[in-house]
Amino acid sequence: MNILSINTKRLLSPFPSLAQPGADSYHRCGETMGEPHLEIERLREAIDRHNYNYYVLDTPEISDAEYDALLRRLEALETQHPELVKPDSPTQRVGTPPDAGFSEAPHAIPMLSLANALDEEDLRAFDARVKGLIDGCDVRYVAEPKLDGLSVELTYRNGLFQKGSTRGDGRVGEDVTANLRTLRSIPLRLRTDEFDPPAVLDVRGEVYIEKDSLASLNRAREGEGLPPYANPRNLAAGSLRQLDPSVTAERPLRIYCYDVGRAEGLAIASQQDLLKTLPKLGLRTNRQFRVCETIDDAIAYFGELQQIREDLPYEIDGVVLKVDDFDARRRIGAISRSPRWAIAAKFQAEQAVTRLRSILISMGRTGVLTPVAVLEPVRVGGVTVSHATLHNEDEILSKDLREGDLVVVQRAGDVIPQIVRALPEHRDQGSKPFEFPRACPFCGSPVARLEGSAARRCLNASCHTRLKASILHFVSKAGLDIEGMGPKLIEQLVDADLVRSFADVLRLDAETLAGLDRMGRKSAQNLVASISAASETSLSRLLFALGIPSIGQYAAETLAAAFGTLEDLMRASEEDLLALDGIGPETASAVSSFFATAENQRALRDLLDAGLRVAASQGSGDHSLDGSRFVFTGTLSALTRAEAADRVKQLGAHVGSAVSKKTSYVVVGESPGSKAQDAARLGIPTLDEERFLELLGQHE
Repeated sequence: MNILSINTKRLLSPFPSLAQPGADSYHRCGETMGEPHLEIERLREAIDRHNYNYYVLDTPEISDAEYDALLRRLEALETQHPELVKPDSPTQRVGTPPDAGFSEAPHAIPMLSLANALDEEDLRAFDARVKGLIDGCDVRYVAEPKLDGLSVELTYRNGLFQKGSTRGDGRVGEDVTANLRTLRSIPLRLRTDEFDPPAVLDVRGEVYIEKDSLASLNRAREGEGLPPYANPRNLAAGSLRQLDPSVTAERPLRIYCYDVGRAEGLAIASQQDLLKTLPKLGLRTNRQFRVCETIDDAIAYFGELQQIREDLPYEIDGVVLKVDDFDARRRIGAISRSPRWAIAAKFQAEQAVTRLRSILISMGRTGVLTPVAVLEPVRVGGVTVSHATLHNEDEILSKDLREGDLVVVQRAGDVIPQIVRALPEHRDQGSKPFEFPRACPFCGSPVARLEGSAARRCLNASCHTRLKASILHFVSKAGLDIEGMGPKLIEQLVDADLVRSFADVLRLDAETLAGLDRMGRKSAQNLVASISAASETSLSRLLFALGIPSIGQYAAETLAAAFGTLEDLMRASEEDLLALDGIGPETASAVSSFFATAENQRALRDLLDAGLRVAASQGSGDHSLDGSRFVFTGTLSALTRAEAADRVKQLGAHVGSAVSKKTSYVVVGESPGSKAQDAARLGIPTLDEERFLELLGQHE
């Protein structure tokens, strides 16, 4: 919980809720230690009530510290009396070990997708169709914000939470029960103050994360040198699909419920009735909904919500409009993929015109120089945009972008800032095309454009800027995972000539670190402890951390599983590498060249001398997608491209960055790039997101 409303009078004792007479009704029974079952039951009721007050009513009564004290007391009692533990106890939200994978979870009633309306004309056409299907009768609608999250279904039997699943393809999702149990905004037992618990209740909702929570997590990730999460939707989807529920529990996920499937023993006549009834059962609904008597009212609501969307604590990308009356819905019916009685009105991608002040050059760990557009700050989609990545020299040339130009900017998928085009009609006559540097702007060394690549690369392996990026990659989460070593600290270490190699990182001591800016003795000791822990690592982590060209996490895991030890891998020939499924000529050549280079051999010996210990790897088993090669293009909604790639990698497939004749499938999301055209030209099968998820379901 992040409760802002705190009653300071309750913070007078280490266990305030027990010390304050009347603060919680269970405390008197809790004093009777001869009856632990009574205290346990009272604690459960109190914690459930506080969850309900906080998440459903938005009226918290106690602080975080008080809540945690209640939970700790309950945990202690249940540890002493395990025979009294129940599945719906608040302590049972997290407690299952990491899963090996997600099983299928069929939906008793399909979770259909919604047709889209892109403008007012589409909404009026929807209204006309609806009225035509019910003989021209007047129709009342309920309009709700369309949250940018992940759709799930919660199944309750006799009031107890039994199963939770993702939407999947609408008919079959994934069983993510253990992860959903970690969300405190999901009751493990329905409230029965006003209703008897339904025999069966399937509740549909959207799991999301608030903007502030995303910003906080990204600040922490950037401090650790990790890339920020792109948007709330991707983070929510990725968090809910973690194989380890304890990871999900660390993410501040919430849910808003908006629909039901089966509802045995619960009579609901309309959408507004549903949105008022679910909170009485302890299930959160969004209070931002509006009952609209006419389509004009709905269109007005759409406009109002678009105006205030940036002020909302969560991301929305449109409005969902539903026929209110359930009997009318049954008469209107549905088509195979979507109901006829509902539609999603999507907000248009917002664009703005600003000036391209300059084009700067940044550098990555492999020496690639990437152009970055510096813009006059402009508001786009509720966010102030001042920079946009230009990817490479070819993009600048194809769009004819020049410093000083007026340009059209938008946020791709409402997330990533991009320059759509220049406005040359407003260009100064004296403007000149941008010239990409032929020498490294950081060290002055030559820059080369390798054959077949759009990128220019600094050839100086000792370039300080390149070294900083390499060290940041080396200590990253997927690398050696050295907690506390972020970009600013690495910059200090390299600039002070304290770190000139990977091995120097392992040799850092507390005394040296304590002498750096903003690094106290305690922080220095913690970092040294983290370095010591990271010095014992796996072969796959080391291979990723070394930054070998073409070696990502999947290739590193493949090589580690195949060869087991660093020594065996270093002895492998290029032919040995090519024999591995998923290792192509480019990767095999890069690995072979890396280990054949005397400088790299010295660096590895130096790492081992500095205390690096590499555990041998165990071989992996067969996978159902062995031999398949996937390429992804465009934006996916149910999961990120990285998550999608991880899914097929787990099944033995290879993920490529370019389409070739060896590609098995090209997965095409929204706003795809040229890879979709390459697939059509080469005759490679393409999968939209729905068909891709179906394919995953067939192999998992």
